[in-house]
Amino acid sequence: MKIAALYDIHGNLPALHALLEELKEVQPDLIVVGGDIVSGPMPAQTLQRLFQLGDQVRSIRGNADREVVMAFDGQPLSPALPEEVREVMQWTAGQLTRSQRDFLAALPEQLVFQVERLGRIMFCHATVRSDEEIFTSITPQERLNVIFSQVEQEIVVCGHTHMQFERRVGDLRILNAGSVGMPYADRPGAYWLLLGPQGYEFRWTAYDGEAAAHAIRASGYPQAREFAEENVLKVPTAAQATEIFERMAQEHWSQGG
Repeated sequence: MKIAALYDIHGNLPALHALLEELKEVQPDLIVVGGDIVSGPMPAQTLQRLFQLGDQVRSIRGNADREVVMAFDGQPLSPALPEEVREVMQWTAGQLTRSQRDFLAALPEQLVFQVERLGRIMFCHATVRSDEEIFTSITPQERLNVIFSQVEQEIVVCGHTHMQFERRVGDLRILNAGSVGMPYADRPGAYWLLLGPQGYEFRWTAYDGEAAAHAIRASGYPQAREFAEENVLKVPTAAQATEIFERMAQEHWSQGG
């Protein structure tokens, strides 16, 4: 079996389009969509494009998908969320149909598949314990040992922090697939992960940033200009993001997380 892991699309339909074109050449047996699918400029269209792939796609729920469902249902969002994030969740929820909301609400938090020679692979959004727990390429090993202590599979594939990297806990291999729609990396594009009997490979797909930025600015998304400028035409570097995320993770850990 050959699996393409597509994480953190965040409603970036142009990035998804380009990646799916490349997958016609790669021909994976399965596409695993790793959560945070819709929170971005083209949420309904992104879901519809994935629906067109039918049984070739299996999806899990991310923290942003959970929050969009809460917003759709009129439930109060966490007061810890910044106001701009709350605005995005409310807007995104308003773009979805009831059936799209129901699809997101029914998504599992984890999936496990067996791949020849790689073994059993656990797909989760952030970590096996939480859909929003943070760890990075520089998280202290002793903290990783605790986070992944209960994993029985050979590989864990995750996302959430939008950066591609690999860590180890004993014999367990932990792979962050990166982000299709909002990467933190050395160049713009769609980042994803390919797994199969020959091993695994961090992948990158280029797409037309100017055309994507134009479409995003016309989407009605509340932060369309910022999204186009900061996530499509340019992207934050992994080093910048790692420093910020690791500081957040350390603060959470020191509070007993």
